[in-house]
Amino acid sequence: MNSSEASIRASAAVLRQVGGPFLIESVEVAAPRADEVRVRIVAVGMCHTDLVARDGFPVPMPIVLGHEGAGIVESVGSAVQDLVPGDHVVLSFNSCSACPSCAAQTPAYCYDFLAHNFSGVRPGDGSSPLSQAGATVHGNFFGQSSFGSYAIANRRNTVKVDAGLPLDLLGPLGCGIQTGAGAVVNSLGLKKGESLAIFGGGAVGLSALLGARAVEAGTVIVVEPNESRRLLALELGATHVVDPKSESDVLAKIKALAGGGVRHALDTTGIPAVVATAVETMLPNGMLGLIAVPPPDAMLPANMMSMLVRGVGVKYITEGDADPQTFIPRMLSWYQQNRFPFDRLITRFPFAQINEAAKASESGAAIKPVLIL
Repeated sequence: MNSSEASIRASAAVLRQVGGPFLIESVEVAAPRADEVRVRIVAVGMCHTDLVARDGFPVPMPIVLGHEGAGIVESVGSAVQDLVPGDHVVLSFNSCSACPSCAAQTPAYCYDFLAHNFSGVRPGDGSSPLSQAGATVHGNFFGQSSFGSYAIANRRNTVKVDAGLPLDLLGPLGCGIQTGAGAVVNSLGLKKGESLAIFGGGAVGLSALLGARAVEAGTVIVVEPNESRRLLALELGATHVVDPKSESDVLAKIKALAGGGVRHALDTTGIPAVVATAVETMLPNGMLGLIAVPPPDAMLPANMMSMLVRGVGVKYITEGDADPQTFIPRMLSWYQQNRFPFDRLITRFPFAQINEAAKASESGAAIKPVLIL
């Protein structure tokens, strides 16, 4: 147990207005409280949720975003008994630890998820661990605000990892990759030999493909308009890819490729018309997982009679139904066994190029940008 008593100065990407840009500024990072950990960030992934928050999802400003941090423990609070300075860690989403969902080891459905991940403050007293000359800079985004050289995290969302692993690659396991892989492994319960259709071949969709391959799924079809991503999907183990721009009947194509339909399906696009196709691809007793943020007024475009006669369901999925303390080690075990090459999804950027990384993410030039500090 070791706890620094003083704040330290850090470089951070501060967001001051809706729509950006991220501004690299100096901030003060407070000492960790009893149940907190202060981490020197080595690398941090950029997730679509960071861009959603930048572009208008209601978070207070100024704020430091970032929620796929990986780094080295610098100091720990007095109540933290199982981490010490020097430990390598991955930071994930935060949760309250006390609600029925957390008690059932399903922290992705924490009753206070928004307060612990989007409020920009500590839920207990409304304070932020970040400041500038005494003025508050909102932090605690996903319990970390890791777009900076140091971050304060809670012990609950800090996962210790093997120091021999490439720490600069590991941050995205805390959210995007965990969400995709967890969606098929945890939420849909995909089993060896079962079939799956994935709509969207971005970071989450391709992570779902990796998860499907890790559990030895059968036919896995990826529907994606970007040619380079279709080719990558094939390299990563997709049995078939479909270009929805050139295929006149995507549903018929999937049924033909999968021998009548797939066991489960996963939509990562949030586009109602795509969801309408996805829900029809499934064989009896299948489940469609939904991940993406839809338009605010979107309605589920499903034919109820069609769903009835097949007994299929639809489930919205948060964070891949994962408990980071157990699922991140599981993914790392697959990686060490050469069964989960998530590193193929990553493009590195210097931290100073955070705005360029954001543009690459939005344009599709990079599947999963990771900022190196």
